[in-house]
Amino acid sequence: MDTAAHRMVGVKYECLLFDMDDTLYPLSSGLNLACRKNIIDYMLEHLHIEESEVPKMCLDLYKEYGTTMAGLKVIGHEFDNDEFHAYAHGRLPYEKLKHDPVLRNLLLSMPQRKIIFTNADRAHAVKVLNRLGLEDCFEGIICFETLNPAKEIDHMDECYSSHSQILCKPSVEAFEAAIRIANVDPKKTIFFDDSVRNVASGKAAGLHTVIVGHSDLVPGADHALNSIHNIKEALPEIWEIEESNPQKMIQPPSEAMVLA
Repeated sequence: MDTAAHRMVGVKYECLLFDMDDTLYPLSSGLNLACRKNIIDYMLEHLHIEESEVPKMCLDLYKEYGTTMAGLKVIGHEFDNDEFHAYAHGRLPYEKLKHDPVLRNLLLSMPQRKIIFTNADRAHAVKVLNRLGLEDCFEGIICFETLNPAKEIDHMDECYSSHSQILCKPSVEAFEAAIRIANVDPKKTIFFDDSVRNVASGKAAGLHTVIVGHSDLVPGADHALNSIHNIKEALPEIWEIEESNPQKMIQPPSEAMVLA
């Protein structure tokens, strides 16, 4: 995998952070809806929550805590994280995702470091990237396990502390952790996401931001893309070389990066 660590470049931006679900592929794929159904089924079958309460609870927890999973933990439900992810993602219709050679060529033509930043677990992220044919387009994946390690790791103490709840987007703390883990300068990093609140938090953390799947700007967004495929028309500066700084070397990732 080409990390771009050795490239001598003079670009305005040094790193591109991409959300994955409903950003690298369209919401119309149906995976989002299927995932929500799986989460509701898990709440019914494994947590034994009253059926009449589940749909509203699922939505309210998502809005309040970033993910329904995070919210369930906060309100006192105990369950295994891996089991939850396996249930929510293990039965998704991944076959609906097809290779995307257009996006692949766009990504490979970008001189910057490219990193996935998702709330999902690593297994899901790898499956999605493989289905899209983008598995070798990214330097690494910052995912659920990256932000919520099973145990403390000494050399990552700066990035991780003992959290009483799950660390995830849209919390600004999650963005700040991702910035440290990826070892990037937020002022030279662009963040792409389909979520309005994630974009707002990314901006609060100092990142340049792009809302994907929207034709108009939303609060905190610097750019808006109807589709990730419109990236070159909307942000040509990604490919532009700054002649005044032709020997700038992009910094390599920190050891905390979870590689796909």
